[in-house]
Amino acid sequence: MAVTGTAVAVAITLPAPAGAEDTPGARGTVAAGADAAGASGGGTAGQGEAGTQAAGSAPAPATVAPPPVEGAEGVGSDPLTDDELARAERLALTPPAAAAQENVEGGRGPQHLATELADPQPGDDTRRADVRFYDYARDELITRTVNLDTGKVERSGAQKGVQPSAHPEELREALELILASPLGKGVKEDYQDATGKELTSTAQLWFNGDAYRPYREADVPPQLVRCGEHRCVRLVTKVLNGAWIDTRNLIVDLSARTVTRVG
Repeated sequence: MAVTGTAVAVAITLPAPAGAEDTPGARGTVAAGADAAGASGGGTAGQGEAGTQAAGSAPAPATVAPPPVEGAEGVGSDPLTDDELARAERLALTPPAAAAQENVEGGRGPQHLATELADPQPGDDTRRADVRFYDYARDELITRTVNLDTGKVERSGAQKGVQPSAHPEELREALELILASPLGKGVKEDYQDATGKELTSTAQLWFNGDAYRPYREADVPPQLVRCGEHRCVRLVTKVLNGAWIDTRNLIVDLSARTVTRVG
């Protein structure tokens, strides 16, 4: 589909599991007790343990199994707990260097990207976390390995020209820049056409995206030749529970805080 002038609102029918809702919904696990009891068979109706469904009575309503209680610390290769995630990120932000670094909005401190359980070391079951940040002041990816037992940063490294997947905060900032740019006029017009309402906030759109990688493109505009060294992203957007708005031709250089049309 060729896109010219403005972004284009496109109505796309998605499979029900993928497009039924644009906001995360809580999907519980239905307790299988009633089904399991019925499937086991072999007994006389109305007999068995207390609480067994009597013959001819309505089945008990389904219940949602509560999530397991999460401890403060995981064990072995368990995923990092919420407490461990918060602690690892806090320990990895070592002063005073963090004060000189910048996040995606230009504020003090690097932009957090991800925290993951580090690969175990042979013969050592200590849990460690790899914490990744991006420093927009120097356009560097920073990776720090935190020992969750001792609270110490055991390894730290910085790389230029490495662009991992974008964090939701970076995608939101990219959309803010698009809406503030003259190139965002088409997005606002398409939203008005689709909903009859004015687009004034990123909260009115569903959006996702990832790093823009110029080596995959046949024709890269001069404004985007530094993407890869700079942090650049491409977004896909849609009206909440509505039509898609094609923003794939708008590339945001988060390092330079510019928006460029491609194609």
